[in-house]
Amino acid sequence: MPKLLYASTSPYSSKVRMAAAYAGIAIDLMPVKTEDKPAELISANPLGKIPVLVLEDGRSIYDSRAITQHLNRLSKNALFPRNPDKRLEAEVLEALADGICDCALSMVYERRTRPEAMVYQPWLDRKWTKITAALDLINADPPRLPKKITAGHMALRATLGYLALRFSGQWEKGRGRLVRWAARFDEKFPELKDSVPG
Repeated sequence: MPKLLYASTSPYSSKVRMAAAYAGIAIDLMPVKTEDKPAELISANPLGKIPVLVLEDGRSIYDSRAITQHLNRLSKNALFPRNPDKRLEAEVLEALADGICDCALSMVYERRTRPEAMVYQPWLDRKWTKITAALDLINADPPRLPKKITAGHMALRATLGYLALRFSGQWEKGRGRLVRWAARFDEKFPELKDSVPG
């Protein structure tokens, strides 16, 4: 069985865990702490980043978007529509959600790894501006939640879960439609809720 090296708080890991569960693909979950630089992680991905899907033949797949594409092929398009326009829409939503996470994660690391006196506020402000612009765009027209969702929907749910974990009380202001969207996602797909960052 393929192994997923992941962390429960990682939004990228969350998206992949949701995608595997939704597509009905069994994976063995192996939690890792990237800061410990475990040998298994470094040998699977020299960048030391998660998630990494280690296949039964020993090959490794990273990053999360490469993994969702792999899972989509295995599941015969359970995660992305066959229609080119709808597929593009799902891929762009996934990329936008991942981009929000990239910014949010860099803010977390800025505060976590630097001494307080060296935290660079203009950097944090720039990243937050990008996050809020993207959230406002999605909040203005949240994606529909049909019976068959895509990896883009899962990426967005993982992103909102991560923001709730790290920026609770900040990202929600003025974005009630997105807050409600996340709640509806959890109601419609309760089997994926355990994979939301936490």
